[in-house]
Amino acid sequence: MLTITFPDGATREFEDGTSAMDVAKALSKSLAKKVLAARVNGELWDATRALEGDTKLQLITAADPEGLELIRHDCAHVMAEAVQALFPGTQVTIGPVIEDGFYYDFARDEPFSSEDFAAIEKKMKFIIQQNKPFVREVWDRDDAIKYFTDKGETYKAELISDLPADETITIYKQGEWLDLCLGPHLPSTIKVGNAFKLMKVAGAYWRGDSNNAQLQRIYGTAWANKDDLDAHLHRIAEAEKRDHRRIGREMDLFHLQPEAQGMVFWHDKGATIWRQVEDYIRRKLQKADYEEVKTPMLIDHKLWVASGHWDKFRENMFVSKVSHGEHDEIHALKPMNCPAHVQIFNQGQKSYRDLPLRMAEFGCCHRNEPSGALHGIMRVRGFTQDDAHIFCTEEQIIDETKTFIDLLMGIYADFGFTDVVVKFSDRPDVRTGSDETWDKSEKALMDAVNAAGLEVILNPGEGAFYGPNLEFVLRDAIGRDWQCGTLQVDFGTPERLDASYIAKDDTKKRPVMLHRAILGSMERFLGILIEEHAGRFPLWLAPVQVVLATITSDADAYALEAAAALRAAGLRVETDVRNEKINYKIREHSLAKVPVIAVIGRKEAEEGKLALRFLGDRQQEVLVLADAIANLTKEATPPDLRP
Repeated sequence: MLTITFPDGATREFEDGTSAMDVAKALSKSLAKKVLAARVNGELWDATRALEGDTKLQLITAADPEGLELIRHDCAHVMAEAVQALFPGTQVTIGPVIEDGFYYDFARDEPFSSEDFAAIEKKMKFIIQQNKPFVREVWDRDDAIKYFTDKGETYKAELISDLPADETITIYKQGEWLDLCLGPHLPSTIKVGNAFKLMKVAGAYWRGDSNNAQLQRIYGTAWANKDDLDAHLHRIAEAEKRDHRRIGREMDLFHLQPEAQGMVFWHDKGATIWRQVEDYIRRKLQKADYEEVKTPMLIDHKLWVASGHWDKFRENMFVSKVSHGEHDEIHALKPMNCPAHVQIFNQGQKSYRDLPLRMAEFGCCHRNEPSGALHGIMRVRGFTQDDAHIFCTEEQIIDETKTFIDLLMGIYADFGFTDVVVKFSDRPDVRTGSDETWDKSEKALMDAVNAAGLEVILNPGEGAFYGPNLEFVLRDAIGRDWQCGTLQVDFGTPERLDASYIAKDDTKKRPVMLHRAILGSMERFLGILIEEHAGRFPLWLAPVQVVLATITSDADAYALEAAAALRAAGLRVETDVRNEKINYKIREHSLAKVPVIAVIGRKEAEEGKLALRFLGDRQQEVLVLADAIANLTKEATPPDLRP
């Protein structure tokens, strides 16, 4: 007999050889129908696999994250079987679960296309309906290599050959088709369901190495039910409509070009939005008692060596080497601002009375991101951080953290983001500093989190190389998550760069350095704003706030006078006095996402009025010019300047 302990602490005895599925059936037939797998003593197992000895057991269903991952994993296996059935001679390589879905890499001479998806999906549905059990088998290594080699599956044979000598070779079968896999899997193919869709084909290199053979990658998505699939596809369609690259072109905000990969060319309208955001942040920082500084972009590599960045970041840094006779000078474009801020702190002796010292910079940084990772203005090589460093004592960490969190949450709310998740990321495998220092810094940050009453999700091993951090994740209008703000506790950098202050007892002490950002990078945050609003910016951010469009040329002179009055009130205004029909003008400016169109005909000109049409509203409001100016300037006032 074996004893099963359930998550609530209850225990029950079962016969040896019992599986998690047997346990589920003994508890409830309806429960057994929902079970997809089990967590056995903390490890994910097949529901049909016999339990070994006394067990802590948790049954997994589609409602659990692990259940959804298994659906996607098995959907990848079903897709691989379908592809090989439809396209004989195709080799399968690897097929992992990814965010929102899965992919499988195939080796095939002829290219796949999206036109093949219908046939593959039809075959997948047929395989699923066969209700084939997933069966786990342990094979001898040599037998497995021979099997796949004889079958012409050279990639699988190579994978097995490269596994550690003590690795158990597990094969999973679904009917006659099988694959090398660690598992676990669902009880049978029918559990995959039909809430899946193949999404796209892309190229991929074997094992991610461009020196290896190129494969074909088919991406798919799979969900627990049709409603979740439909919601996901709706989000994708909505995301495509909101794509910042398309909107950026349509609104003439910015452009990118091959001669400056990963660098953004901001046009007048895009630069206008940038200035509104930067000016807003600057005002918030001034009220929060930050000093604003500006540091060099190109700095001698010796500073990066001393700070530890040269060892950790060298491959991502742009380096300049200049020869001066018998010696060379090696400089690097800064990938971040922290060491430079320490240099300012080190100018002149600091006292405990000077702390906390909050030092901010809109710092222009460069990182040599791989070209394949670049994505519009969301992932670039040249970017501007809304960066700041707070130099403080250990006793000030809690208060400074609480103050920062309040500042950050207020800024996010002003931009319309109220759904914020916070992750606590602790020490990574590759890091600087002793375990004792990490113990101290992690405790200090967690104490501050608790004092602030902040709920956090633990994110193990994802801290910065010099300290633990909080990651602030925004959720946008269509449910996507964006990691923007950070707060990191750093005891090590002040030590490495010899930063110190005179304490109350007249001894020298190292300050604690709190690295913090709110937007993250200006480029990425502006991309998020573009997609959040689909280009329909609130009035205070819109690059053009009002267009005055005339119906007749008799109104042109008044339109120009009204535009001057609006500009004098601080509004960003354009006039459209072209010899075009008013409906054409309204449509054109609506497509350009201008928030307010002021229509001016002979009557409005004679009476000194404006007929205001707000974007998305077919109704218009007729106001005398002075009232229109008062209303629009009030609505166009940035959130931090409103009464």
